[in-house]
Amino acid sequence: MPRLIELVDGEARWTEDGFLQIVDEDAIPETGDVILSLARFETEGDALLSSNSRRVGVRVESHEEVEGLAYDLPRIAVVALVFPKYRDGRAYTSARLLRERFGYQGQIRAVGDVLREQAGFMVRCGFDAFEPADGATPEAWTKAASRFRHVYQRGADARPTAFEERAS
Repeated sequence: MPRLIELVDGEARWTEDGFLQIVDEDAIPETGDVILSLARFETEGDALLSSNSRRVGVRVESHEEVEGLAYDLPRIAVVALVFPKYRDGRAYTSARLLRERFGYQGQIRAVGDVLREQAGFMVRCGFDAFEPADGATPEAWTKAASRFRHVYQRGADARPTAFEERAS
């Protein structure tokens, strides 16, 4: 089983990925947790979600909008947001929308060209699981995610800003 890094209470750790990534051309297995593309989820998602025998995740490419998932979010276990290149930041916006506008409580996973230098920003936007492309370890990921003690803008992680800390 593939592994991914999960961030729990500020500490990163390796976790076995129990989800099978389904390519659009492949058949969906009878059992097991799956992650589908957004396009395939839109056509086959209702049937999979109503089965109650498996958890379902959705893979959202950077050019796709997460707003289409709003109705189904309470039943979706994982939303995997794709970073096609490390410099493409559209997945950050999608993560914030999922957490702040839609109140999504499930796992938001960063996939694709995910580098540990992005860890702090990803956590601030609401990501809590990562498939690192740079071979980063959980220890390095924890260090990178907590590199900055003070923040100046509000984020999905609800950390107090430097101005709020100073006032208290």
